[in-house]
Amino acid sequence: MNGKYIYIAISTLLCVLCAIVTFFPYFLLMIIYMYFLYQYKRFSKEQIALLVVIFTFSLLIGMKGEKMNHSLIPESTTAFTLEYIESPKIDGDLLQVEVKEKFHNENLILRYKLKKENEKKYLQNKSFFSRVCKVSGSLKKPVVAKNPNGFDYRSYLSNKRIYWILETSENPLQQCTPIRPSLLVMVKQLRFTGTRYLTDHFPIEIASLSAALIFGDRSLLNPDLLGNYQKTGIVHLLAISGLHVSLLIGVVFYLGLRCGVTRQWMTNVLLVAIPVYVILTGSSPSVIRAGLMIFLVLVTTKWKNRLKLLPIDAICLAFIVFLFFDPLIIFDVGFQLSFSVSVAIIMSASTIYSFYQHSLVRMLVTSVISQLAAFPFLLYHYFELSLVGIIANMLYIPLFSFVYLPGLYFLFVVQLLFSNTPSILINIFIKIISFFNELIDYAAKIPFGSFIPGRPTLIFLIMDTLIILAIFCNWEHITSSKGKRRLILLSILLFTLQMGSNRFNPYGEVTMIDVGQGDCILIQLPFRKGTILIDTGGTMQYPVEEWRQRANPFEVGKDVVVPYLKGKGITKIDKLILTHGDIDHIGGSFSILNELKVKQILIPSVIDPSDTELDIIKIAKKKGIPVIKVAAGDYWNMGGFEFYILSPERNFAGERNSGSIAFFSRIGGRNWFFGGDLDKEGEEKIIKRYPHLTIDVLKAGHHGSKTSSAELFIQQVKPKTVLISAGEKNRFGHPHQEVLDRLKEVNATIYRTDLQGAITYRFYKQKGTFSTFLP
Repeated sequence: MNGKYIYIAISTLLCVLCAIVTFFPYFLLMIIYMYFLYQYKRFSKEQIALLVVIFTFSLLIGMKGEKMNHSLIPESTTAFTLEYIESPKIDGDLLQVEVKEKFHNENLILRYKLKKENEKKYLQNKSFFSRVCKVSGSLKKPVVAKNPNGFDYRSYLSNKRIYWILETSENPLQQCTPIRPSLLVMVKQLRFTGTRYLTDHFPIEIASLSAALIFGDRSLLNPDLLGNYQKTGIVHLLAISGLHVSLLIGVVFYLGLRCGVTRQWMTNVLLVAIPVYVILTGSSPSVIRAGLMIFLVLVTTKWKNRLKLLPIDAICLAFIVFLFFDPLIIFDVGFQLSFSVSVAIIMSASTIYSFYQHSLVRMLVTSVISQLAAFPFLLYHYFELSLVGIIANMLYIPLFSFVYLPGLYFLFVVQLLFSNTPSILINIFIKIISFFNELIDYAAKIPFGSFIPGRPTLIFLIMDTLIILAIFCNWEHITSSKGKRRLILLSILLFTLQMGSNRFNPYGEVTMIDVGQGDCILIQLPFRKGTILIDTGGTMQYPVEEWRQRANPFEVGKDVVVPYLKGKGITKIDKLILTHGDIDHIGGSFSILNELKVKQILIPSVIDPSDTELDIIKIAKKKGIPVIKVAAGDYWNMGGFEFYILSPERNFAGERNSGSIAFFSRIGGRNWFFGGDLDKEGEEKIIKRYPHLTIDVLKAGHHGSKTSSAELFIQQVKPKTVLISAGEKNRFGHPHQEVLDRLKEVNATIYRTDLQGAITYRFYKQKGTFSTFLP
């Protein structure tokens, strides 16, 4: 079976997908796959029978995993007996830790808001392991995504078999009883101690990088630095993977031999050490995959007369073992990237690499192969692909392999042995780290440094995968001129297929994005003839004590609006309309201006703009973005669609909401009215000025507050559909029942983001339909 384990791995994957995704399509695919193996790969009947057995066994495992994927704990439970199974994560005044509820043997996420700074310092340096604690609190469901392309925390935790968040108001270590630690807990305790040791004895620049590369803990790294690594496509270097494990195991094996230890004895030591190392470094999918592969290779080395295993067989067996123990791991992005890239590199070793002899060229080829293998997964999960990643990998892989990894391990060992690290070594490493951090920050800001076609649909995922496979097949025959031409054409097709589909899409959309208590509406015209963003949402930031500040606080522009736009393949905003100066309407603008190209900003013509508006104007001036003050009577045409400003009057001097930009347009066969937070006074001025105004779709003013949607206004315009943007369970009570009753009197259909998430009107020419993201 040497070299054929890949076929078993594919069979196992199809079986698991049958069980936990949808049965019939994958079952049909499995039948076709077996016929292909029998007819074209000359599999014997016995081998096909073996695959059928594996299929049945894997299907049962997958079905069992799916059946057990639900909670056993009643929602009304308030008293819990918990065992802490991971180290806590403390960010500002929030403590989060994964725990095991002992009665139902189910994992939870415990959250506790720290009350005092000294309590934070105490818990930061306190081990949570080897104790069982009684905690009272309330269970809450993790939040779901309320926008397309949004992060679904509930699904993410569900795939890890975590279904509840336990919120407590009491110190989680108050009522605890010590227990005898298991070997697993002892190793996790050692990881916690090691991380704390680094933070206590090294500057944060060295401690944070060491914690990531030695113990697999990235929580100490600066969020902006992590973002730069992500943008430049080298974030995988911060995750312990095959590169790190192979280097470490190789060094340990070599040192053992140099010290006079036999190969057999060193092999036995490493077979015991590898599982411990996997746990010690956080047990991420990438490190488990690497550990399993090396473990299997060592086993075959130990029993080389009885067992032979090719590298591709080792990774396929690791894949099968993974799915056997946890079928839901196929949804983990780390698992997907780790196996896809590793398989691509291994399978290219005997074919593509043979064309290139120079080590620098081989490094470039490895980087290209990795990017191609990761292409569909990166686009699906992150919506973009770094175009500078190939060059960045060529520079940073040697940096991590020959400077960071050995150097940081050396500093750590020196500190352990002598309780003191020479300051000259510390200073050298800080300068090296600072220089390369600045370099990656520069690379992350390179214009057009990312390829952003948007999240691919299933059809595009399949097409991208087939094109990538065709690229690899043709790359193996690159010596012929025909193979080179095909390779170039396929590469162009890979990068233009989805972008072309976006560009020539005849459908348009108007989407009210759910930004909580705020406003944000996207208008996409057909054939990408124009993209208009009306407001950006915003997050109120209240001053807090320094110790309470989060390292990477939630910001609606960065965490909601930008991902939504990138997921749609939008990199350019033709008009950013900021209806008025309230933070819940324009606070997200800073993230938009940093991440996307904005061609023009429209703000209301008011005498006294808000401080936030003034800050936006300053940034726009630096970026060369024209800022236009608009007032009633202004008009523009975009892609054949006309837009008319109805309010405010020029140089408006009244209350801010009353001075909101309100405009009218006919889109998709319907008359639309967008009015920001326009109040009753502003609405009544408009209907006096435009007595024959009729509206099919009304964006309700001020989130459905009773200060807007005046009865006179509603009775005159008689909207057929009303869109209300309001935060779920907001403290203002929006939308007000009085407004809802008023809208029902004119038989308007009401859509609300607090209940239904994002609301989209998709149209073709003069017809369209509304849909909501949540049912």
